[in-house]
Amino acid sequence: MRVPEVTLPAPLAQLVSRLPMAPPSWLLVQLLNQLLRRGVLPADMSLLAGRRFEIHVHDAGLRLRFAANASSFTTASGGSADLRFSARLSDFARVMLREEDPDTLFFQRKLVIEGDTELGLVVKNLLDSVDWGATPLARWMAP
Repeated sequence: MRVPEVTLPAPLAQLVSRLPMAPPSWLLVQLLNQLLRRGVLPADMSLLAGRRFEIHVHDAGLRLRFAANASSFTTASGGSADLRFSARLSDFARVMLREEDPDTLFFQRKLVIEGDTELGLVVKNLLDSVDWGATPLARWMAP
């Protein structure tokens, strides 16, 4: 199933952008830690430890902030991110479902990556190594 090229409707985006950042960030951290424990996310946490990240879903007005330590991911608030990814929700979904390569979206200016470029490469390579087919999202999206 191909993710459609859509942007969230403005009224929905306005509603989502007013929600507190903590609950969705906490959910993302729980998901990342679960994938890490199950070996689906083969992260070398020593490369990520002490770093702060932000995912900005710009058509939803949603910002997810989290950090890494030596063994897991944690929520983060305030402060600046070492690495920030920005894209529309549908573009993030395409990357996770491997319908689109992050490099292609980056060069089409649909995916914006800001901050530490070396860390960006580490994260990009990490995401490329994930078997998304082994995640609950892929099983849910399967026809």
